[in-house]
Amino acid sequence: MHPVAEAELTKPSDGITFRAKPHHVHRTWARTFSSRPELYIQPESLAEVEKVVALARICRRRLVTTGCGHSPSNITCTSSWMVNLDRFNKILSVDRSTGVVVMQSGIRLYQLCETLERHYGLAMPNLGSINQQSIAGAISTGTHGSSLRHGLMCEDVLALKITLANGTTRACSPESHPDLFRAALLSLGALGIITEVTFRAVPAFTLRWSQTVDTDYRMFESWTRDLWTRSEFVRVWWFPHTRRAVVWEAEQTTTEPERDPPVSYYDGKLGYYIYHNLLYAAQYVPRLLPWIEWFVFGMQYGFANGSTSSAVQPSRKALLMNCLYSQFVNEWAIPLHKGPEALRRLSSWLNHLTPADPDYVPHNIPFSADGLYIHAPMEVRVSDTTLTSGTSSSGNRRPFLDPTVRDGPTLYLNATLYRPYWRDPPCRERYYEAFEWLMKDMGGRPHWAKNFETYRPDIEAMYGKDLDAFRSIRDDVDPEGIFVGPWHRERIMSSSPKRELEEVEISREKARGGGLMTLGMV
Repeated sequence: MHPVAEAELTKPSDGITFRAKPHHVHRTWARTFSSRPELYIQPESLAEVEKVVALARICRRRLVTTGCGHSPSNITCTSSWMVNLDRFNKILSVDRSTGVVVMQSGIRLYQLCETLERHYGLAMPNLGSINQQSIAGAISTGTHGSSLRHGLMCEDVLALKITLANGTTRACSPESHPDLFRAALLSLGALGIITEVTFRAVPAFTLRWSQTVDTDYRMFESWTRDLWTRSEFVRVWWFPHTRRAVVWEAEQTTTEPERDPPVSYYDGKLGYYIYHNLLYAAQYVPRLLPWIEWFVFGMQYGFANGSTSSAVQPSRKALLMNCLYSQFVNEWAIPLHKGPEALRRLSSWLNHLTPADPDYVPHNIPFSADGLYIHAPMEVRVSDTTLTSGTSSSGNRRPFLDPTVRDGPTLYLNATLYRPYWRDPPCRERYYEAFEWLMKDMGGRPHWAKNFETYRPDIEAMYGKDLDAFRSIRDDVDPEGIFVGPWHRERIMSSSPKRELEEVEISREKARGGGLMTLGMV
């Protein structure tokens, strides 16, 4: 054990425990990356968090904060000190009349939603597709749901407390240290350790939802008419090889009893393992994928166009989806009105359409799709963070690193690729290279938590003065780079020399179950 850790664990001279252990292996949820931190630290109080930061400075170590590791990139990899906040997860206060909730930052979203509903009759206004993340992780990476009536999850954050590199904790809000607040709302872990979140919840609500499978032509036909506005929550799964789409929509209901979705014999373990093994077979015979897509999602949603299913569930259940298997995810935000063009161009490229095909559009993608078959579906979602008089509907100014569109609604396109039995799909590099080229051509920005490979020059062009402002605030509160690693250097840091405590990747090796990354400070 590191000598500081051993001394502090056995005889904490100040009465504050340093809960650290060596030999921990950190893996992302999808096992796309893993690393071996020198120390794995799980504080249980604010005093312990502040002590961790103070000791890291004394020992000249970088700090990485992580929750469930759901982001499939290497943003949380380190060979230095890793802080996990799973034991720092209490709800501190709830005002039922206003919905204002104060919580420690390590609480997972599923814990938060269940506790709010069961004990206080409250709910989060919106959720993404999963609820495993910590509240701090969800905020710090720009998590969103699928609704034009909602923006990013951080839009409902009223105030934060963050422990900075000097070991002190600072409160910030739209009124107090507003620039730090805007930076911390989407911080990518590069400013400090968020320790407390003040959030506005809403009365618990039930959703009546339905989903319909049909041709993607019908989806495009309704795109500008009412696809995204006819219900409070709407999301789409698009199947490019079969040219079909599942449209899911939900509205709040106060009169209908809860009703679970229909379950067939194919749901559960049977369908899970059939699909998994078919995906594994396609690793060796990729041209099976269009047939697999047709069969599996026909079994799940129905083979006939117009097939529907429905349910009535609490929002904390209805808004989620099953991620199924280890996966790469590459998600971008583009203007909503450009969605049909983007999807049609991608379809023309993937399906090798020619001008003789009635659905053909010139894609102009400068990469070959020969022999390329991808997994499905593509998740299609929306949000709206349009500013009114410089602020969002919650009264917050938007985060400096907000990827969403400034002057209209935003469309998110999520290109998912499964990793059956932890094996990388053979199409990944070429597909993502083409997908990112198209997204940039459409004026897009990447979702920070995903597997994008667009780097500093392009990101500087995308964010301009907002990135400059974020960098200035970040450098002011962490001049030595105690919270900076190689992911940050490649994407958001300036080209200035390495900070004293900034961690630099020195080696990486491939391993089954994910890329084993060994990092060192040089």
